[in-house]
Amino acid sequence: MTRSGNGARWIWVFAVALALAVPWAFHNFQTGRDSGFVLSMLSQMGMMVILSLSYNMLLGQAGLFSLCHATFFGIGGYATVHFLNAAGAGSLPLPMEVIPLLSGLTGLGLALIFGYMATKQRATAFAMITMGIGELMATAALMFHSFFGGEGGVTTNRMIDHSLFGLTYASGMQVYYLILVWTLICAGSMYFLTQTPLGRMANATRDNYERAQFMGYDPRVVRFLQFSLSGLFAGVGGGLYAITYEIVTFDALAAPLSANALLMAYIGGTTVFGGPILGAVLITLLQSGVSLLSNSWLVYVGVLFISMVMFAPAGLSGLIIAHGPIAAAGRLRRLTVPYLRLVVPFLALVLGFVGLVELMSFLTIGAAQGKKLVLFGSAINIEATQPWLISVVCLLGGGAWLRWEARAFHRVWESLTADLKQRDRV
Repeated sequence: MTRSGNGARWIWVFAVALALAVPWAFHNFQTGRDSGFVLSMLSQMGMMVILSLSYNMLLGQAGLFSLCHATFFGIGGYATVHFLNAAGAGSLPLPMEVIPLLSGLTGLGLALIFGYMATKQRATAFAMITMGIGELMATAALMFHSFFGGEGGVTTNRMIDHSLFGLTYASGMQVYYLILVWTLICAGSMYFLTQTPLGRMANATRDNYERAQFMGYDPRVVRFLQFSLSGLFAGVGGGLYAITYEIVTFDALAAPLSANALLMAYIGGTTVFGGPILGAVLITLLQSGVSLLSNSWLVYVGVLFISMVMFAPAGLSGLIIAHGPIAAAGRLRRLTVPYLRLVVPFLALVLGFVGLVELMSFLTIGAAQGKKLVLFGSAINIEATQPWLISVVCLLGGGAWLRWEARAFHRVWESLTADLKQRDRV
């Protein structure tokens, strides 16, 4: 195995070890209690990793821009609630550990039906069909109460007294490790699919639709299979969602969750298998952590997405991989000073942007409620001129300074890459 292959393997080993150990870093060994917030956030990360990876089977690997991926996540969740209720009543004698598989099969069944229709088209027509499917299912969830429960959703109890290992799943820690195991199973299976002829043909139909046809393959069949299998894995994620929260509402299959899957896959990087994992972790941290600090967290997510599209279309993983040849040549140190010079103007830009967003948000919401704005640990008087002026100066000054330093950084980067190309020629 090559050195890069060994490096990639150790990265995955480290990621798994970290996922196993993180909950215990927040465990109170004196009282024996876990951090409910941390476990909930980590559990959500696992579900979102599955959702984003399954979405990337369409967007990144097959070039299909789907707007209904949450449909299969949600239907897996709804079905799981009914599976758990049946298992608790004794009419479905299956252990908890197997229930997510049934959730996935439910997602697969629905994906087969909708995929047969949607994959007859591609590009914009495919996106429009999937948007219609998503709206159809969201409306159905509000109309058909017997299965979906309407706006109130459906509820269950995950303690069904059926387990392969004698677990009750009463604690969040047990549920988290169940999610972790299924996340590893799904991620491993999806990676395996990328190495199969189907995965390679999905890439071929994405890159050159006509050439794939000339080679004797039917691109529609490839799209259909890829769409169906992505529904299978999304259904597993929805099943884990139902097990974790013991309630599923129409939000689990609505358009915002499909948009979330797109955000996670694109920000992490659709061209690298592990990219959506980075995106899922980052977006979940923003949703869980930043949302506690600010009501405007969606603004920050939106700006992050726009910034990635404009300046780093390959995503976070693409940025990391771009440094690979420079690191392999032992010249990464030459980027240390240019990167450090970007830090101060970047922080000034962020400080100014956050300040303006929070000031304007508080001006319209917080002030009417009689609250006081606390920003960066200090109480802020929104009626004073100083905080507004500081925010504007930081935003404009930091932006101009960052642009100047970015040009200097670009010159260093171009010089390094040119040197590497010249060395390779020699």
